[in-house]
Amino acid sequence: MGIHYVLAEGDIPDDGHAVVNIEGREIGIYRINGEYHAILNYCPHQGAPICAGLVSGTTLPSEVYDYEYGRAGEIVRCPWHGWEFDLQTGKSLFSDRIRVKKYKVEVHEGKVGVVMGRKVVGG
Repeated sequence: MGIHYVLAEGDIPDDGHAVVNIEGREIGIYRINGEYHAILNYCPHQGAPICAGLVSGTTLPSEVYDYEYGRAGEIVRCPWHGWEFDLQTGKSLFSDRIRVKKYKVEVHEGKVGVVMGRKVVGG
């Protein structure tokens, strides 16, 4: 596995994100409640730059006319057509079969790395 160290831990505030280029791919790295998550900056619907979309939460199951909001900062919404994806799993909120590509993120000695291939780059 190859880890591409692309940012320092302090480069992304909690509930923030950054888009980096690794091997010609744009990868969005998100920090949610102190944990890092990375997705390909490409919506599977029609190829929109999904990392330009709003990061928010979603409504949770609730009674009629009672809207319970939750998962703040964990859902990214495509800026073109509003498709929503869970940043922690990459899954869409409407189908288990549709997802954005997710990458493993590792933090080592204050550096944030994205796991992409077989060799370590910039370590």
